[in-house]
Amino acid sequence: MAERAAVEELVRLQGERVRVLKQQKASAEQIEEEVAKLLKLKAQLGPDEGKQKFVLKTPKGTRDYSPRQMAVREKVFDVIISCFKRHGAEVIDTPVFELKETLTGKYGEDSKLIYDLKDQGGELLSLRYDLTVPFARYLAMNKLTNIKRYHIAKVYRRDNPAMTRGRYREFYQCDFDIAGQFDPMIPDAECLKIMCEILSSLQIGDFLVKVNDRRILDGMFAICGVPDSKFRTICSSVDKLDKVSWEEVKNEMVGEKGLAPEVADRIGDYVQQHGGVSLVEELLQDPELSQNKQALEGLGDLKLLFEYLTLFGIADKISFDLSLARGLDYYTGVIYEAVLLQTPVRAGEEPLGVGSVAAGGRYDGLVGMFDPKGRKVPCVGLSIGVERIFSIVEQRLEALEEKVRTTETQVLVASAQKKLLEERLKLVSELWDAGIKAELLYKKNPKLLNQLQYCEEAGIPLVAIIGEQELKDGVIKLRSVASREEVDVRREDLVEEIKRRTSQPLCIC
Repeated sequence: MAERAAVEELVRLQGERVRVLKQQKASAEQIEEEVAKLLKLKAQLGPDEGKQKFVLKTPKGTRDYSPRQMAVREKVFDVIISCFKRHGAEVIDTPVFELKETLTGKYGEDSKLIYDLKDQGGELLSLRYDLTVPFARYLAMNKLTNIKRYHIAKVYRRDNPAMTRGRYREFYQCDFDIAGQFDPMIPDAECLKIMCEILSSLQIGDFLVKVNDRRILDGMFAICGVPDSKFRTICSSVDKLDKVSWEEVKNEMVGEKGLAPEVADRIGDYVQQHGGVSLVEELLQDPELSQNKQALEGLGDLKLLFEYLTLFGIADKISFDLSLARGLDYYTGVIYEAVLLQTPVRAGEEPLGVGSVAAGGRYDGLVGMFDPKGRKVPCVGLSIGVERIFSIVEQRLEALEEKVRTTETQVLVASAQKKLLEERLKLVSELWDAGIKAELLYKKNPKLLNQLQYCEEAGIPLVAIIGEQELKDGVIKLRSVASREEVDVRREDLVEEIKRRTSQPLCIC
């Protein structure tokens, strides 16, 4: 070992000698001679078996985003944020990790997906799993009883990723929540309205919002004979009905979770029903369900909800679906989930759901779990599944081979002749100071053709061209890249002319 260390030191010294000779521009023969000595010393060390080949990759379930992908994401975020603000929401932020005990016991069977951080000899911490539990902790800690907020941030789940379908271990959530004691179903209806506004604005296809109520589910489980201790675990089985058949769900309930087959059959009679307000009214007349206090409260609230949804003009987008369960433990009332619909293959067929793109519900007990005195703050909210939406938009753009601008540059400052760098720098500075998004090429004497080609590649709509004649006349030649038309604009009018020509709103994609 000591011998190897000695040889490594000789290699280092010889390497240094070679570098010095190269810096001193020594003769080629002298450098070759010293390089040969260096190689001879390196050969004594033999192959470096200890070093493993380093693979450059992102961790499983994560990805990088190119400028093109980020441009799409920013536009999607703009649509979502503008809707949240239109409805009067404030914005907050919370730490990316929480105390482990803050997150424990809030997610039912999904708790196993929480990322725990290594104990550093202090607090036990976990990466946040969603934005709802940190929000509830924030309310309790700050003794807030009333807020309408949105929060857009990354969350982490130790899930099996399906990256082509927008399912990752690190991903963004876009949450909107209303906390406070209000009259029934008014905030809930607004959350559904927001969900519909965002999905319509994004133009990603037809969608349907499934609605149910945890009280109806619990009442249904009770009258079907599900033991109280099995409510939550049976709930998570029912929640899989959008992905697998009833037979598979029934087998899980009976085989894995020990439910009696006749109880599972009774559940099946209910959870395979879906419809509108007429189904709510039908179940209000159900001889057994109508006798259950919880279910009756839930059905009464859903009837009221449909009245408000009709006033908001979105009732046709909503379906009361008894199979919707939302596996998270903290929901206490209305729950909802938006799914994109595939166009029917043949006339008369029902549209198929191709995946959840938004979800939410009412959670009136979560804040009370963190409050020392158990004071409850009723809450209702929604979360937009932006990663799924990004995947859909990206796939659509690739299919259309549509070009996406990755910058917002309005104008390139160019020169038609040599020795005009100073004039370009002065003009671009004037434009920046006036709030114009402008660029110039980082060359002293760029060719005009190269400057125009750069604009076409980057999607820059205008070129402000400086030439010797323009400087004498006190004008700038403004060229439209698309039409190739050129007009002389007085230098003092240039800013207003650029603003006028580039004021059109940008589309999502």
